[in-house]
Amino acid sequence: MSASSHVGGALAHGVLAQGGDIPAPHIEYDQLGPMLLVFGAAIAGVLVEAFVGRRARYWTQVAVSVLGLAGAFVWTIVLAAKDKPHHVAAEGAIGVDGATLFLQGTILVLALVSLLLIAERGGGRGAASVEGGHFTAQAAALPGTEAEQQTMAAGIRQTEVFPLLLFAVGGMVMFPASNDLLTMFVALEVMSLPLYILCGLARRRRLLSQEAAVKYFLLGAFSSAFFLYGAALLYGYAGSVRLSVISAQLSRDAGSETLLLGASRC
Repeated sequence: MSASSHVGGALAHGVLAQGGDIPAPHIEYDQLGPMLLVFGAAIAGVLVEAFVGRRARYWTQVAVSVLGLAGAFVWTIVLAAKDKPHHVAAEGAIGVDGATLFLQGTILVLALVSLLLIAERGGGRGAASVEGGHFTAQAAALPGTEAEQQTMAAGIRQTEVFPLLLFAVGGMVMFPASNDLLTMFVALEVMSLPLYILCGLARRRRLLSQEAAVKYFLLGAFSSAFFLYGAALLYGYAGSVRLSVISAQLSRDAGSETLLLGASRC
């Protein structure tokens, strides 16, 4: 047995001997309520796709989405009405204050309006309502093929757009509450990835829609790379990705000016 194995076993034995003294994270669920409700509704939408029949799936998705967004907005209003100072939640990863709640409420209202517009254009019965919908009946059907014509004639309606919309809104709600650069990056990706798919699901001008999705994906990939590179430079400058620590380092004018200037260009 190698020396590294002996060292690893000794460390594991020491942790177990101390009773697994690993502190549990403290999560302020009340402050994270709007985000958790939106993400919970998105996960419920995924389960609806798996277990609910095709006939009832559309309006079930609409109901779940409306309840999730409306509940998150009401929760945001309740948090704003408490009139408390800035809160730091989720071990410092999330910050909740007045500006954050205002942005989250605005996003949720606009998302709810967008959801109602999508549901109004695609919720009827028959081929006529499907023809008037925004999204393709089946994403796997190639544009202009017989498979696409058959799905349209059968009255199949796109329902995956609702959980995709909720995941994108969850990322948008999470973004203004981010308290460090890594959380901000995760929120940006959670917001962007569903939008890449939604861009390619337009019913009309399918080829242009898919071209736009590919271009958006490439633009997002390059943007994410620049964001991560800038975050790495800021970490090298301040020794942390926490926004408060970076602000304190800037006020003390401590660190490498080269890293700071490089990060400002990203």
